[in-house]
Amino acid sequence: MSATNSESTGGAPAAASGSVRRSRDVPGLVRRARDGDPRAVARLITLVESGDETVPGIAAALAPFSGRAQVVGLTGSPGVGKSTTTNELVRALRARGHRVGVLAIDPSSPFTGGAILGDRVRMQDHATDPGVYIRSMSSRGHLGGLSAATPQAVRVLEGAGCDVVLVETVGVGQAEVEVASLADTTLVLLAPGMGDAIQAVKAGILEIADIFVVNKADRDGADATVRDIQGMIALGERGPGQWRPQVVRAVATRAEGIDEVAAAVDKHRGWLVEHDELRRRREARAAAEIEAIALGVLRARIGSLRDGTQLPALAAEVAAGASDPYAAAAALLAQLSG
Repeated sequence: MSATNSESTGGAPAAASGSVRRSRDVPGLVRRARDGDPRAVARLITLVESGDETVPGIAAALAPFSGRAQVVGLTGSPGVGKSTTTNELVRALRARGHRVGVLAIDPSSPFTGGAILGDRVRMQDHATDPGVYIRSMSSRGHLGGLSAATPQAVRVLEGAGCDVVLVETVGVGQAEVEVASLADTTLVLLAPGMGDAIQAVKAGILEIADIFVVNKADRDGADATVRDIQGMIALGERGPGQWRPQVVRAVATRAEGIDEVAAAVDKHRGWLVEHDELRRRREARAAAEIEAIALGVLRARIGSLRDGTQLPALAAEVAAGASDPYAAAAALLAQLSG
């Protein structure tokens, strides 16, 4: 199941590739994805990424296979080595015999929606491995470090038989915390020399990290970075049995510390299962996904009202002082429910 993002990866006749690319036969695509066809996987992700009308059918077809993969999120500021660490984690997981999926979210242009997809370039080591599927996705302006289609893309990779799905976020800083609601285990990467370590772990990042990875640990200042993080962890309030974030050193460019990172992920997975936290996190993830879909439908309906007379009339009343925005919103919701 080797592929790196596009629907036209090499290895099959052009006619077959074209038929998969154009196909909207959801049962057939899911069946081929289950058999390890990378083009079918790519086509399914493209459909969910584009918001195609087949998405509900895809979700229904994939539902029996959801929840089987371990989802690991990797986040951190640009330049800390997220892609290199992801690449080496894939190598370590493959050595264990796991099938691995990678979703690398890249920033997109606010003008064209396009993305450089640089993460795919850095992971070419696994491009020919049939046990690895790598997909770069554009954030398309979605905040929080992910793409809006990421949850469904994870479901596609689960359906394709991936044992572990690695989700690498855009890398934009302290506000990039959405990955914690998607992943079973969240890794926050830091590096010495990237500025004040306390600045790096505040404003939400400390709360979402299950494991801190101090990458580029061969640089000066690595010991101070580790001490700063451990000091911040010590200040956190935890009840009996609650998880204490691990701090692991690594030099991803030399594959040093990657086995320790994988061991920390295993340890956290064991804690999740032992304390029934895995079920709770996945139910919370499902609730967030349902809410996002419902809100998307409501936004679409509100958008359709703009073409009618109800919303402009309410807006005119509010602007003229004949009504207030809360009363107008209540009237609008009544219209939507009707």
